Amino acid sequence: MAGQGEHDLNCLTIEELENHAHGMMDKQTRDYYNEGSDSNSTLRENTTAYNKYRIRPRVLRDVSKVDSTKDIFGHKNSIPMGVAPTAMQALAHSDGELGTARACKKSKVAMGLSSFSTKTLEEVAEASGDNPHVLQLYLFEEREHSRKLIQRAKKAGFKAVFLTVDTPFLGRRNGEIRNQFTLPPHLKVGNFAEDQIPMPEGEDRSSEAQGKTRPKLERQQSQAGYQDGDKRVLPKGPITFHTHAANPTLSWERDIEWLKQECLPEMEVWLKGIATAEDALLAVHHGVSGIVVSNHGGRQLNGALATIDALPEVVEAVQGKIPVHVDGGIRHGTDVFKALALGADFCWVGRPALWGLAYKGQAGVELMLKLLSDEFKLCMSLAGTVKVEDISKEYLVKMDNSGFVSRL
Repeated sequence: MAGQGEHDLNCLTIEELENHAHGMMDKQTRDYYNEGSDSNSTLRENTTAYNKYRIRPRVLRDVSKVDSTKDIFGHKNSIPMGVAPTAMQALAHSDGELGTARACKKSKVAMGLSSFSTKTLEEVAEASGDNPHVLQLYLFEEREHSRKLIQRAKKAGFKAVFLTVDTPFLGRRNGEIRNQFTLPPHLKVGNFAEDQIPMPEGEDRSSEAQGKTRPKLERQQSQAGYQDGDKRVLPKGPITFHTHAANPTLSWERDIEWLKQECLPEMEVWLKGIATAEDALLAVHHGVSGIVVSNHGGRQLNGALATIDALPEVVEAVQGKIPVHVDGGIRHGTDVFKALALGADFCWVGRPALWGLAYKGQAGVELMLKLLSDEFKLCMSLAGTVKVEDISKEYLVKMDNSGFVSRL
């Protein structure tokens, strides 16, 4: 286990990391990162639901050598956990997604990149090197925008796309509304920078590389798509999260097949936002590579199940035919252990990486990963497991509201 000198004595837990980050982010950024939708009940339950499960440790087993690694996308991950895609990371620290990518590479942990990152996917791929990285994808109503992004991701060596499927409309995020959230002018959405401030017609793009000054341009107005009777009016203007990410027209029959044709064989197609057995079975039926049990960090449908509570029915439905990952609410290494015991193949953490960035940039993300990794490895040892594959539901019990314990 870690020696005394290896600790950051000011930050020994993810909770302490969150507290540090709270004071280092401005209110708009803090609210954007940390809030959920409506009353935030699903946001809170993503975390508190883990408390319903207790670990049943086994003893007198030789745990002198514990192997916490997990193979994912042809890579040996140091622990069965990756950093989930979260948008606009340069709001937290100037290192942004590049700091996260370098921290993941150093820690041998997979990284997910948001389509709405503040660095380009090519920059992140370069920073990641041979460490596996996946692209979170919103499938835009104007399909060509998505096609271009997919082609760039293929060329850059991304292992998979994680299609977000829980966002036909954006959840009601009251903090964003109250703060009138916008990306500060010194930052940009890296993957769509050219769309945000278009070049004048006929201008030679090489002029920028030659140091010539571009004329100041008026930013075009972005507009979300909408339904006009029987007619669908597509989003207009430069691509922004609030006007282009949500897509109420997506369907199993049309869009999953299109996405597979665009991505395979270079990139796997995963669905992020599955929360029921019925949709898990449809995912298997439509031939996707894997699914992520997710409720968008509690930012979409408030009142939905916590992801750890939705996980068992999805695992039961899939029957091992495709991998099942889970995100949402993980704040300790024991949470990773519990999720694996309930059948998850792999876990993803989002907000803790943002808190790490806010705390110390790349070094803060490395600290976050070290905390969770150390906790997970210690949990494995104390529970009597030496391989990730050993972790099963026999190591858990569930407590009801009255304190009664039931085996799983």
